Amino acid sequence: MLKTKNTILFTILTLTLLLILLLNISFGQVAIPVKEVFKSILGDTASKETWEYIIINFRLPKAITAILVGIGLSVSGLLMQTLFRNPLAGPYVLGLSSGSSLGVAFVILGASLLPSFLSEILLSSYGIIIASCVGSFLVLLLVLIVSQRLRDTTTILIVGLMFSSFTSAIVSVLTYFSSAEQLQRFTFWSMGNIGNLSWNSILILTISVIIGLLLSLASIKALDALLLGENYAKSMGLNIQKSRYIIILATCILAGSITAFAGPIAFIGLAVPHLAKLLFQTSNHKIVFFGTLLIGAIIMLFCDMISQMPGMDFTLPINAITSIIGAPIVIWLLIRKKNLVR
Repeated sequence: MLKTKNTILFTILTLTLLLILLLNISFGQVAIPVKEVFKSILGDTASKETWEYIIINFRLPKAITAILVGIGLSVSGLLMQTLFRNPLAGPYVLGLSSGSSLGVAFVILGASLLPSFLSEILLSSYGIIIASCVGSFLVLLLVLIVSQRLRDTTTILIVGLMFSSFTSAIVSVLTYFSSAEQLQRFTFWSMGNIGNLSWNSILILTISVIIGLLLSLASIKALDALLLGENYAKSMGLNIQKSRYIIILATCILAGSITAFAGPIAFIGLAVPHLAKLLFQTSNHKIVFFGTLLIGAIIMLFCDMISQMPGMDFTLPINAITSIIGAPIVIWLLIRKKNLVR
């Protein structure tokens, strides 16, 4: 009976994902019929060349990016909540977002101190992506070094928060000495953006997300054991140090690559795992993992669809939409369903 219920839920989520993908590509400043979107995705040519151009070059890449971002952040949030046994843990709890912000801040806010030819290279889209990757990678190295020396998982969480505070403080100092134009550009980056990626960038992001997901899948048994505490996991023969290392590495790859390409995006990683547990009423990671994956992609596509403001000449920041739409929904669900599966 429970297996049948889960099968029905997964079928509904998959169909919902396909439907909202078509609607996401259809909606926007230029409305495109869903039938034309479906034809274009299947390889046929749309009735109008402008529709074809918009779908292939703008809307489809953005929709794929939204799916990757939703999947990656949701799964990494699930990993962190289970590892630290903390419902408030998210993908950025280890300081990855702050590390990325620090790298980007050095480039955007400090580029004026560099020679003009070097500042032009660093201020390009790929320069900012590389700076973000370097920032998050340095934080990753520090976290992995610390995790090898510490046995207590909670202490690693505290260290991650300290890294976050330290890097945020440096960003604040850089901000204080920056011009209005530099501040504006850095603010725009911090709002998140999933609409400016080329197909090459999407390919790199896809590979990174796949690697992170494979590491996450390899950790499912460890995650189930860690739910009952580290002592129980050790009694089951689990290598805590190795499992912790793999979970942290998977989270860093997922959250770090997404932040590098799309900027820091709030809410998704924190809330989606709770929604999956509420929907499936289980803590079994074989089920919650795939439920989180699908729900994350659906919510991210929906938020992107809202941010496009159909019929309007502007697009709202995706970071603001994820929080405005998502946070009240989760609060309502948690109040309504008090017996949240832990």
